[in-house]
Amino acid sequence: MSRGGRTKMNDDPERRCIVTRDVEPKAGLVRFVVGPDGAIYPDVAEKLPGRGIWVTAERAVIDEAQTKGFFARGAKAQVTIPENLTDIVETAIAHRTVELISLVRKSGRAVCGFEKVKGWLSEERAKVLLQASDGSDRGKGKLWTPTGSRWFGCLTSSELGLAFGRDRAIHGALAAGGLTPSVIREAARLAGMRKQDGDKAVASKDTKTA
Repeated sequence: MSRGGRTKMNDDPERRCIVTRDVEPKAGLVRFVVGPDGAIYPDVAEKLPGRGIWVTAERAVIDEAQTKGFFARGAKAQVTIPENLTDIVETAIAHRTVELISLVRKSGRAVCGFEKVKGWLSEERAKVLLQASDGSDRGKGKLWTPTGSRWFGCLTSSELGLAFGRDRAIHGALAAGGLTPSVIREAARLAGMRKQDGDKAVASKDTKTA
């Protein structure tokens, strides 16, 4: 078990967070690089050239890396950092999560809407249950996370709606396979960035699937 209660995946390459000094699977961290201009850039897709600087995907940890000089130490050079770096990272991960869910939907492996999601849960077709952070607790409480599946409440109804091609969505479900593992990875990172979306809620849901 790694920091924050994340389950270690043996086949996931590991990196060391420059702040916590913990060695964790890459899925739980964000990669940064130093650009030609000496500025720090987040590389959430992990495709930019250059030596990677890795930070745990939590808002407080990235804030600490920015305010306490960890990026300069990691780069072994003076660097410039955008003042809103943490917000940039959160926005990038949210955008990536929405895009991936949209691709899963287009492949026919996703549904949204209370009745459709409930049907998938009853048939045990759902590998991931998605519920909007600003949705009604009463409505969300009527659905459940099947054993061995995942629950995420880190997207807003507007973001979840965008993923499903509508204005708003409160409930969504993804089937196993395809790009669903990639959605799980990005949604987990986004949940770490959006602590206000309810670590307690996530924990209580996960407890039901333990």
